[in-house]
Amino acid sequence: MITRREAVRRLGAASAGAWLAAAKIGPNLSIAPNASAANYDPGPALAAGAPMSPERIALIEAFKKQSEGLEKKFEPRTHKSDWEMPYRLFRPQAAGNVPLVLYLHGSGGLGDDNLKQLGLGNIFGTRVWLLPENQKRFPCYVVVPQTDRGWIRYDFSQQPAKEIPGFGDGARLALEIVDRVCQEFTHESAHESTIDQRRIYVTGQSMGGAGTWNVIANRPQLFAAAVICCGSVSTEDGTEAMETPLWNFHGDSDKTVPVSVSRDRIAARRKRGGQPLYTEYAGVDHNVWEWAFTEPALVKWVFSQRRG
Repeated sequence: MITRREAVRRLGAASAGAWLAAAKIGPNLSIAPNASAANYDPGPALAAGAPMSPERIALIEAFKKQSEGLEKKFEPRTHKSDWEMPYRLFRPQAAGNVPLVLYLHGSGGLGDDNLKQLGLGNIFGTRVWLLPENQKRFPCYVVVPQTDRGWIRYDFSQQPAKEIPGFGDGARLALEIVDRVCQEFTHESAHESTIDQRRIYVTGQSMGGAGTWNVIANRPQLFAAAVICCGSVSTEDGTEAMETPLWNFHGDSDKTVPVSVSRDRIAARRKRGGQPLYTEYAGVDHNVWEWAFTEPALVKWVFSQRRG
């Protein structure tokens, strides 16, 4: 018998084997570097260079150096509901009405120590918003909850556990935290800004990418935009929250979550008339977040979206 946490970790990774054998590789709807899929909005220009080129890798290495120590700017908190969910909160040093970003970690962040969701591969999706140049142009709150049971809904009576439809318990508590933080920062003071509830954004990677699909499906009127990196398998098929602007990233050499998972979701969304942005990097494995969150145009694109 394996523990619930281990079952979720394995599911969150969607460990390929059977998927690679069974998943139908759909048409390549990717936005290749500096090229766009026919008849679809190519979105903002991507960073120069092929994904594995020295100049592109240099952007990733520069981010690591520039973002060192930013995790210390998050304050630890705990949300009490059906169970206790730890989370981290970043407060901007700015006045006025500012956005909020919700980040959902991958399976490497599973736990209840209120630390792992800020480390490992999660450094990109949590720190990018805190970079000094981004806070100067786009000050925002950042909420980073930590789950010990995944974001989506699972049937743990089966072995291995199976993804099932419905609002995931982890996702539900994460949105309770967002609601709580929005209520807390509703009145501007000399030391705190307020949260613009027309500009609440969600992003996640791998297991957290599946969680992002789940939260926009269950609160379709909440988010102004979503950014998803290599979202793992869930019952959401890509047609949820059709009005929500969305940018999906995946590496075509992903050995953990097959690229077909993203391709199929994006194809389904486009078939329904949606215009999601989709960037697929040639030669990139599961750590696609390193490329996605260092795209120079990403932060500006996110904060240009407004609900309503």
